[in-house]
Amino acid sequence: MAKSRSGTRGRRGPRKPMRRDGVPQGAAAVVDPRDRAAIELPSSITVKDLADLLGVNPADVIRELIKSGIFANINQGIDRETASLVAEELGYEVAETAAPGAPANADGAQPEVAPVSAATKEQLYEEDEESLLLPRAPIVTVMGHVDHGKTSLLDAIRTTKVAAGERGGITQHIGASEVVKDGRHIVFLDTPGHEAFTAMRARGARVTDIAVVVIAADDGVMPQTLEAIDHARAAKVPIIIALNKIDKPDANPDRVKNGLAEAGVVVEEYGGDVPMVPVSAKARLGLDELLEMINLVADLQDLKANPKRPAIGTIVEAELDKGRGPVATALVQTGTLRVGDVIVVGETYGKVRALENALGKRITKAGPSSPAVVLGLADVPQAGDILRVVADEKIARTMVEERKAASAARTEGSGRATLEDLYAQIQAGQTKELRIILKTDVSGSLGAITHALQQLSTDEVRINVLHEAAGDVTDNDIMLAAASSAIVVAFSTKVTDTARRAAESEKVDVRQYDIIYKLTDDISAALRGMLEPVEVETVEGRAEVRQIFKVGKTAVIAGCYVTDGRIVRSGGVRVWRGGKVIATDKIESLRRFRDDVREVATNFECGIGLVGSNDLVEGDIIECFTQQMVSRAAG
Repeated sequence: MAKSRSGTRGRRGPRKPMRRDGVPQGAAAVVDPRDRAAIELPSSITVKDLADLLGVNPADVIRELIKSGIFANINQGIDRETASLVAEELGYEVAETAAPGAPANADGAQPEVAPVSAATKEQLYEEDEESLLLPRAPIVTVMGHVDHGKTSLLDAIRTTKVAAGERGGITQHIGASEVVKDGRHIVFLDTPGHEAFTAMRARGARVTDIAVVVIAADDGVMPQTLEAIDHARAAKVPIIIALNKIDKPDANPDRVKNGLAEAGVVVEEYGGDVPMVPVSAKARLGLDELLEMINLVADLQDLKANPKRPAIGTIVEAELDKGRGPVATALVQTGTLRVGDVIVVGETYGKVRALENALGKRITKAGPSSPAVVLGLADVPQAGDILRVVADEKIARTMVEERKAASAARTEGSGRATLEDLYAQIQAGQTKELRIILKTDVSGSLGAITHALQQLSTDEVRINVLHEAAGDVTDNDIMLAAASSAIVVAFSTKVTDTARRAAESEKVDVRQYDIIYKLTDDISAALRGMLEPVEVETVEGRAEVRQIFKVGKTAVIAGCYVTDGRIVRSGGVRVWRGGKVIATDKIESLRRFRDDVREVATNFECGIGLVGSNDLVEGDIIECFTQQMVSRAAG
């Protein structure tokens, strides 16, 4: 019986036959898949018929389907796109089915693609000759506070201003939509708000040209409004204020304008440079004026791109589709993406097997500022990954291998700002400012700490507080810090679990303080390059107090259940009650039943005795942490 050769994955020579076709080892004639004619596939085919058509073992086909998350039996039918993915993985070329009316090159050749050199391959844009640049549509992100009408505004614009013949047909899942005003196209990103906007920016994606911040006229400037403005400013993106719900009886535009002025955003009516457009998504008022303002701001930016070059774009969202494999929504920013192009996206690559527009219709190409669904990648990329067309699969494979190797070897962080390396950067002339995300327990502390930090600015480096707010440090704060190369300063407030994990993943420096002068001394020492070794804290785990046992007259033992991480006997603890720290202490005893133990893992019960805290109650959370001395840069 012939053995399956599916384990032989790669080509080892320029013309060496590839044993993916189930041919026995001793067979005299082995045909290189590249020498075969392109295979024609029907719109639907069973697994067995596909295996027969390719001349391989059905197990090989099923194995490739499982890699794409598709579990099919030998008699199950699959669509043409899925069959194409399998055939390509097994070394076969599949004949493309051109869309009706698709333009073809005069000579029938593949689009000319310039090779990408190592020096420029990681850049988003290369310089193009001015004569090749043509105007492109602006890309707009809508942000704002919860319930201020972001989604309603987008829906109102789409249902009234979509391109001719597309009314009511825009699908939400593509992540971007295109509208037309006075013959000019505008692309709106359907992101969940500034969180996704900043997460993409943290990955190096420069996607948005204009940020529209929606504010409800009957509610005013809210915390998330200020966050959205801070995120747009950090990205250096022009802001347009959309004053929504102006048709409501209790609308108060002046309160909004005054609130913005207090936040440092001065609208044009008050002599500033930020345009404000009154709108009503519900009554469909002011939509034309808003689109006209977007076009005006776009004109001031002089947005252009070269449609004749190989495409470069950004992944807006991606998923593993059960029937089609990895599916990604790309926003082309320059060049033109075509069916058949070889693309590199983050740490994966593939050949564009199909493109779809916002209506789900097949297209053969997507030009600058065009959103398109891309099929043909080997794996699911991440939102914010850069898409780039390259000359061939050899270059694509080399680039991906280099990126994976660099990612695996990266042990010293990701270039984020830390106090330790700040002074060295200043001495090298690389840093002109220290960016800070400030979170405090109460809003009253913000002004005092911000003022104290501003006083520390020097001639060499300026302190820039990008965002300040009261509350816990969240993963959104971490993503803003990662995108802006900032550090996070938390004063008398906690860091959420998701934020802590995000900080570790993104290599963001998070500093926690409970005394102002320690905070200012630390920052001041960093600016002077005189940082001494510091104790760095690591949260080991948390346990919930389930029962209290009295030992003697005053001492107590807390019967606990470890909910997260681990509790270590050598660690310190913080006792949380009602969202606030009520005590900081050390563990005196840690037991499992009658045995003294060094640590207790998640989902186990234990008894914890603290050195000085005897007023524990059921429901308290004991947070265990360890500290170690870490040397700082001395300059």
